[in-house]
Amino acid sequence: MKKSETGFSKTKLRSSYLTLVVSVSLVLFLLGILGLVLINARELSDYFRESLSFSVMLDDGAKEADIRMLQKDLDAKPYVKSTEYVSKEEAATKMQEDLGEDFINFLGDNPLPPSIDVYLVSNFTHPDSVAKIEKYILEYPFVKEVYYQESLLFLINENVRKISLFLLVISSFLFLIALTIINNTIRLAIYSKRFLIRTMQLVGATRSFIRKPFILQSAFHGLIAALIALTLIMGLLYMIEKEFFMVFTFESTRLLILLGTVLIIIGIIINIVSTYFSVNRYLSISEDKLYY
Repeated sequence: MKKSETGFSKTKLRSSYLTLVVSVSLVLFLLGILGLVLINARELSDYFRESLSFSVMLDDGAKEADIRMLQKDLDAKPYVKSTEYVSKEEAATKMQEDLGEDFINFLGDNPLPPSIDVYLVSNFTHPDSVAKIEKYILEYPFVKEVYYQESLLFLINENVRKISLFLLVISSFLFLIALTIINNTIRLAIYSKRFLIRTMQLVGATRSFIRKPFILQSAFHGLIAALIALTLIMGLLYMIEKEFFMVFTFESTRLLILLGTVLIIIGIIINIVSTYFSVNRYLSISEDKLYY
């Protein structure tokens, strides 16, 4: 009879461990998906920002050496991603393609000035930053004008700010839910061992001695849960890139490694903290309340 009861207790204990690991891994999997969304949203916003360019209009009489000097100066700046020189002839060709007719024959001359298209790093595409860059470029005497669509620049930055704020709120909300679910799952697992904790106290075990095996085991479960979550995420990424390669791509290996590391740390730390407080609760509770 005792053997059957012991076997039943061990089976029940293994079942609670399995439930704990599965629950934590699913929660971490959801957090990982949210992390992927945040990474992709950031890369997408950077892509749109860096696709915007402003044009530096030059005097018709500007020397080739002066133009190349300005272009090299801009390329050396940390806020400039790339530059492209557009000659009068190239500007006329582009205009003809856009209009669908030869406007030079109609006007009798090419009125378009040579220019340099400047593409900025995403962190420097805010209107204030662009205004400072514009002021610097206008110091060159052969620069006529710096042209950019200020309204479009403002609109993109405003939308990116709103989307980032929305994702931050959703992320915080989901993280609190995940924290609550993991904490409750661990508390239930510790609850099933409350009599073991009381027995260890009765034989004279110290609080730290009682807590240590629970915390180590919980950290191990957190690691296993995080690895399971990462496996699921990698499988999801493989499916997404296979089916929707032209829509979703996750090429930033550094960010993916960072996401995996964060998930592992979250899984371990939340498990340890929740276990610590759950064990402490049953270390301080009276014997009468153990049965409730």
